[in-house]
Amino acid sequence: MSLRFDAVLFDCDGVLVDSEPITNGVLRQMLNEAGWALDQAECERIFIGKAVRDERARIEAETGRPLTEDWMRAFYARRDERLRAELRAMDGALGAVRAAHHHTSGRIACASGADKAKVVMQIEMAGMRPYFEDRIFSGHDLPRSKPHPDVYLAAAAHVGIHPGRCLVIEDTATGVQAGLAAGATVWGYCPAGHGRAFEGLAVERVFQHMDELAAALGMP
Repeated sequence: MSLRFDAVLFDCDGVLVDSEPITNGVLRQMLNEAGWALDQAECERIFIGKAVRDERARIEAETGRPLTEDWMRAFYARRDERLRAELRAMDGALGAVRAAHHHTSGRIACASGADKAKVVMQIEMAGMRPYFEDRIFSGHDLPRSKPHPDVYLAAAAHVGIHPGRCLVIEDTATGVQAGLAAGATVWGYCPAGHGRAFEGLAVERVFQHMDELAAALGMP
């Protein structure tokens, strides 16, 4: 099979691992404790695909408290405890990562909006670290996180491939915007099957299962 893409850049949460319900659940509980009464759907709408700190102004307005480093450390600790106990890889994700690694001769990377320690932990728990090695990038380490393109540009530069020759795999509108802004081709992963998160965005393809990605990259 001739290569269509020279590199594949994966988001992490909701793409490689089923972490978003866990992380969002902890965040919702802590915000409720701080005085912001959020239901699950609203918490997901506001925060999924974003760094918590990106919503600092709204959190402070709704809780009437500053978003302190102590609060963030407590959130990370409670979140990570739940993740270590409950995290699972997305169905078929390991096979898709293997297929991408084979398709690109190892030029794959993870480009996440989450803090790097969490991303590394999750990739290791999912058994994917040998395929990504040190090619793991966090928007927290860059001037701007998603929907800005910085993390995808950093990942593409690290693997030595022009963004226009990269395939980005994303599950949120925020992430899709980042991949498109970087100049990459973006495919939207939507296990629910409806693809509404990508309406109005120039995703080339929407797929429902990671086996579809593996097959598209040439693996049975």
